[in-house]
Amino acid sequence: MVLWLGLNLGLLLLAYLLGSLPTGYVITRRLKGIDIREVGSGSTGATNVLRTLGKGPALVVLAIDVLKGVAAITIVRWAYFLEITSTLAAPPILENWLPWMVTGAGLLAVLGHSKSVWLGFTGGKSVATSLGILLALYWPVGLATLGIFAIVLAISRIVSLSSIIGALACSGLMLLAHQPLPYCLFAVFGGLYVIARHRSNIERLLAGNEPRIGEKISQEPEVSS
Repeated sequence: MVLWLGLNLGLLLLAYLLGSLPTGYVITRRLKGIDIREVGSGSTGATNVLRTLGKGPALVVLAIDVLKGVAAITIVRWAYFLEITSTLAAPPILENWLPWMVTGAGLLAVLGHSKSVWLGFTGGKSVATSLGILLALYWPVGLATLGIFAIVLAISRIVSLSSIIGALACSGLMLLAHQPLPYCLFAVFGGLYVIARHRSNIERLLAGNEPRIGEKISQEPEVSS
């Protein structure tokens, strides 16, 4: 039992550490010698990298941040697959735990991206990592959420608005797809967390001065808290 609990705690910690990998920070440091947290919005995510370094580096950051979410879920599922074939626990117990464990891993990966242990618990807004988790949990919902994001972005050209609407939509999509309760809870709480991370963007949206793609943010960088 102690070994079993230790394994699960280790998987959750690994999910957090995967989410914590500061992709945007490392790439901007290597390519331009700057701290991405001190420019633009202060976020380490792909949108701020786009404004700072351009499309190429931003696409790399986006891809890696999505893959962090996919990896967090895949590793838990892989570990449970191995456990099902072992004698550590009966398969029915494992099958009941698995949806809750992947949900916990997903939430910790989201937290890790925005509160990275490597960056003094600062980071990004967890949009790309959340997308990766949705794709790994149930890919049709992930793709539908991405599609909603893309449509809103094409119309508004505002990344934050697209992210917020996508975060709102994923909960309903999980429910409509009749996914397990833990997956629906991830969509709800993960989506609310992403929206909360956009509070400064919401203020700018309400004030009518949120930048569109290609525009610069005129204010000082926000401090992740």
